Amino acid sequence: MADDMQFRERVSLRIDGGIAYVSLNRPKKYNALDLDMLEALMDAARYLRKDRTLRAVIIQGEGKSFCAGLDFATVTRQPRRILRSFFSHLGIRRANLFQQCCWAWRELPLPVIAVTQGHCFGGGLQIALAADFRFSTPDCQFSVMEIKWGLIPDMSGTVSLRELVPLDVAKELAMTGRIFDGQEAKQLNLVTGLSDTPLVEAQQLATQLASRSPDALAATKLLFQRNWVASERTAFRNERRLQMRLMMGKNQRKAMQAALKNEAPEYGPRGGR
Repeated sequence: MADDMQFRERVSLRIDGGIAYVSLNRPKKYNALDLDMLEALMDAARYLRKDRTLRAVIIQGEGKSFCAGLDFATVTRQPRRILRSFFSHLGIRRANLFQQCCWAWRELPLPVIAVTQGHCFGGGLQIALAADFRFSTPDCQFSVMEIKWGLIPDMSGTVSLRELVPLDVAKELAMTGRIFDGQEAKQLNLVTGLSDTPLVEAQQLATQLASRSPDALAATKLLFQRNWVASERTAFRNERRLQMRLMMGKNQRKAMQAALKNEAPEYGPRGGR
């Protein structure tokens, strides 16, 4: 796999030591989302999914901002393409392009860490929420901003929000569209950690995760996402199935042998999905 790539000149990819760095790359536009960037995010996620040697993904924004949300001035000049994108994938993945460009990171069988600074608005916030972990600067500005345009959050954010905040909090954020900083985002449980150097925090976590079995990481991610709102019967069944699959894999045996010998394990490529 190449170490550096570009997707539609909107998203760049760098791979270093098993960690993939995905960067939104429209810094002059504060990484606002146009349709090419939405497609590029999908392309990048599909590309990364194929590489079973990867251990973690860090998604970030080039320049001063993570993402200022949808670039309405650009997107609204392409009404036919908007219509195609809005109805794409329906009946296949049950998600259109706007939803899937975020949800693809949720479906990626790797830990995904978002690093935010500057602005994290609208669709940008929904991309960050689809990550497994989020590290932010304290002064980063957040907003569920769709109400400003007379719209609702429709890029998978309602599913992510329900796991993080109470219903009344989600409604208040979406109905007001108010802007709040990283300190409040942490209080609301929307970010994992705050730092003046959030990329460093993300790299430290990614390095720690990379020392664990990639099969167990993928299964843990899938398990919690399936079980978070599942019935007890379904949750217990998911635990049994995923555990059995792990116990039949090479990486679990490597983890067991290394733990018994008090040695650092050397894992092979991710198995399974």
